[in-house]
Amino acid sequence: MAAPTLITLSGVQLAYGHHPLLDHADFTIQSGERIGLIGRNGAGKSSLLKILDGRTLPDDGEIMRSGGLKIATVEQEPELDAESTVLDALCGDYAETEDWQRPARANALIEQLNLAPDALIEGLSGGTRKRVALARALADEPDLLLLDEPTNHLDFVGIAWLEGLLQTARCSVIIITHDRRFLDAVATRIVELDRGKLYSFPGNFSQWQQRKAEALEAEKQQNAKFDKFLAQEEVWIRKGVEARRTRNEGRVRRLEQLRRERAARRERQGNVSLAIAEGRRSGKLVAELQHVSHRFGERVIIRDFSTVIMRKDRIGLIGPNGSGKTTLLKIMLGKLPPTSGTVRLGVNLTVGYFDQMRAQLNENATLADTINPGSEWVEIGNQRKHVMSYLEDFLFPPARAQSPVHSLSGGERARLVLARMFARPTNVLVLDEPTNDLDIETLELLEELLQDYPGTVLLVSHDREFLDNVVTQTIAFEGDGRWGEYVGGYDEWLAQRPAAQGLESEKPRKKEAAAPARPKAAKASRITSWELRELDELPDRIAALEREQAALAARLADGDLYREAPGEVEAINSRMHEIEQQLEVLFVRWEALEDKRNDGAAPGATIS
Repeated sequence: MAAPTLITLSGVQLAYGHHPLLDHADFTIQSGERIGLIGRNGAGKSSLLKILDGRTLPDDGEIMRSGGLKIATVEQEPELDAESTVLDALCGDYAETEDWQRPARANALIEQLNLAPDALIEGLSGGTRKRVALARALADEPDLLLLDEPTNHLDFVGIAWLEGLLQTARCSVIIITHDRRFLDAVATRIVELDRGKLYSFPGNFSQWQQRKAEALEAEKQQNAKFDKFLAQEEVWIRKGVEARRTRNEGRVRRLEQLRRERAARRERQGNVSLAIAEGRRSGKLVAELQHVSHRFGERVIIRDFSTVIMRKDRIGLIGPNGSGKTTLLKIMLGKLPPTSGTVRLGVNLTVGYFDQMRAQLNENATLADTINPGSEWVEIGNQRKHVMSYLEDFLFPPARAQSPVHSLSGGERARLVLARMFARPTNVLVLDEPTNDLDIETLELLEELLQDYPGTVLLVSHDREFLDNVVTQTIAFEGDGRWGEYVGGYDEWLAQRPAAQGLESEKPRKKEAAAPARPKAAKASRITSWELRELDELPDRIAALEREQAALAARLADGDLYREAPGEVEAINSRMHEIEQQLEVLFVRWEALEDKRNDGAAPGATIS
């Protein structure tokens, strides 16, 4: 049975000024889908959510919603009554709506999230506020849940909880997030908002990346062919008098149409151009901590921690919200004296700091003055750039150079902080939650820049993919003020860490789907002849399923399918799920038979 359609957008248009965010966009949401909505900062993703939940009306186009559709939205910075308690925030005016079951749902969510029901919203951390907002939305029991950057302010435990919750949610979900690992775990479909159009891709983020690269290459080739043909026609129209006398009027009209099409083409916006003004080389030693401890009152934040940070180290600091990561950073940099222990700093340290709260920004300053007050020029390495050109590298057009900081969106603020930090010579970069509000393309460029940076990087982040791609060493909170050091990034830490650290809900990332555990045999036994035949047949059976899977994925990639045959989408998704399960079982069986064949072979025997 086909899944019901919740919302259909047909030819929807939305523009602010001359910039179209939605340009005759089509979009269909079905029951049971988990859609990752991606696109560049400023593309209009949050505006699309506002259209879906009715907060904003489109300029044109048609929106059809199923009868009685219930939508709940959790924004990037949720608005909660500061004077209410957690329980009151979740219960709302249930008496007025006669939803007498809501207090029971609210209490169950409070217990599940380990929240204090009587705690005032005013005193909660950003991460706890985000949990309360998510719980309030879930207490609504919506048909469609809209989440705008839900992982911002959440720690690893919170992110793992949210992943598990969404994977088992009964409602459909649309998620705007920069967290690639989160999208891989949760999304069943990726929808990209690009230059006013919505493009749908079945599967998770990793699958989208490959298809997107292919689509961009195809678009590039098509545009090149078009431009070549237009150039040829322009040459023809400019020929001599005789050619103009005998020219084909139909060909002239076609040329005029080609010119209109070329003028209407919306070129893909350029990438952020990242480069760092490198400072004087620091000494080999950056910082040495010996038996450092720190406490706030009776609470021990750091207990007897020692480490040595050398030039070119890339260190990630990880731990739950409130564990003391920022405090440890300040001690490492000599900004905060520890309660006990010693800190020795290296020489010639020039530190660039990226603050997760963007507190270093003057709200009333212009963008140009924020980059380099009192000067129109920026020195980046051996290159001297005008501040206007430098701002363009971070996707700020010259017309906005004199705009005040308070007019910027969250993503634009993050880009401005990066621009300001990179314009100053540094040999130590300290990044405190740099991934919040940045789009995925900028994140990937930042990763490349940090990989090539000749100085030292200290990174606090809950973005697991970003950590894995940047850091070579991890310092992790292990409870009771204790911190441990590990080689590698997030996945390596998961593999090496002690078993019990209060993060039992997390599992190491696996490239393939998690396979069911198989019982260990009491002793090795020789493989039978029929099991050998089965082993020989398994690759063909797997290949057949993978061919069917590829064909179904190609069918789902057809954007017309969601508009013309929405009932078929659910059937295809259902079959794709069946294939995934069958492949999972076959791969496990293949591994088991291979192990049995190898384990059962006599010593010295040749296995063919």
